[in-house]
Amino acid sequence: YSVTGIGRATKEQCRQDERLRPEYDLVVTGWIALAGTAALALRYEQELRGHYPLSLIEHAKEFDRRMSVGAVARAITHFGAASMHDLSQGGIFNALWEMADQAGVGLEVDLKKIPVRQETIEICEIFDVNPYKLLSGGSILLGIQGGDAFVQELRREGIMAAVIGQTNSGNDRLLYSGGNARYLERPAEDEWKRLNINR
Repeated sequence: YSVTGIGRATKEQCRQDERLRPEYDLVVTGWIALAGTAALALRYEQELRGHYPLSLIEHAKEFDRRMSVGAVARAITHFGAASMHDLSQGGIFNALWEMADQAGVGLEVDLKKIPVRQETIEICEIFDVNPYKLLSGGSILLGIQGGDAFVQELRREGIMAAVIGQTNSGNDRLLYSGGNARYLERPAEDEWKRLNINR
């Protein structure tokens, strides 16, 4: 016999922001927007076929199978993390805002360090969707000390992970790209929801 257990946790249970401090590393595990990319490829396959090869679309449809967090959980248990936030709703931008807001810290993030697949970028361009605001189930944002060592541990397990920035003692939440900086804005609705309301 085999038994499978499935449970749900509240947002409050998925966060541990009260211990997050300035000068902690911000780490993303997994590729962002995989769930959203798979959903777009599944729902709008016919439209996408007019732009991309079928092989790319079929590959994107399978992205939702790459969202296991078991090895990530084991690494977190070993290293410890001050804060965790899943990216299932609102994407990485929403998670960054809520994590900083809950902890009362500022942050600086390099957009080019956030792991995102080329297939995600190309499919999002067709629908004018921002991948940083798109469903990203399976990815986790962490505030942690020793982020580089944590990332190396995950990569030895074959899991994509990256240090994307740090927290600080200020109030600003800044996003950098190619030397240019802009403020992280309070997130609006998830891009998946916005797209399907407007189409």
